[in-house]
Amino acid sequence: MKNDLTLFLKALNFSAGKHRHQRRKDTAASPYINHPIEVANILWTIGEVYDVAAIIAAILHDTIEDTDATPEEIRLSFGDEILGLVLEVSDNKSLPKQERKQNQITHSPHLSRRAKQIKLADKICNVRDIAYAPPDHWSRQRRIDYLQWAQAVIDGLRGSNEQLERFFDDTLAQARQKLIEENNNDRESTI
Repeated sequence: MKNDLTLFLKALNFSAGKHRHQRRKDTAASPYINHPIEVANILWTIGEVYDVAAIIAAILHDTIEDTDATPEEIRLSFGDEILGLVLEVSDNKSLPKQERKQNQITHSPHLSRRAKQIKLADKICNVRDIAYAPPDHWSRQRRIDYLQWAQAVIDGLRGSNEQLERFFDDTLAQARQKLIEENNNDRESTI
């Protein structure tokens, strides 16, 4: 238990350091580190994923993709197992955005169970942000398109964690309802 907590705190510190100058794209520009913490929390509390490697990988899941962290750094600090999970859920940023998005849809059914669970928790967080704290410059259509894409990714992850899948479905339904309500409010304000 002590070693697990030590490794978890080490990952939290590593991720916080790597993301220290980053902000989320949400309207509040919240500190980026809030996102991996939320992903790990959803895995633990909603998904009942008590696998230490998966929780640590969730904390580190965006470090290779979005910071200067290298696979070698993660391997040396956290081992091959955690590195493997982080790499599974990381996009190849050298590819164009649309290709990366399509790759997520194509590759999601082939991820390991733990990587699927991390990806589920990640998409839950992102869908909630798109509904309740979207980037200021995102149009309603872009938000709708994101929700459709996220659902396509999640469809390939099904069968890995019933609680997370149900929570994603509920979050997606709430997000879609929020966009409908916004659209109705905008129509009423123009009448």
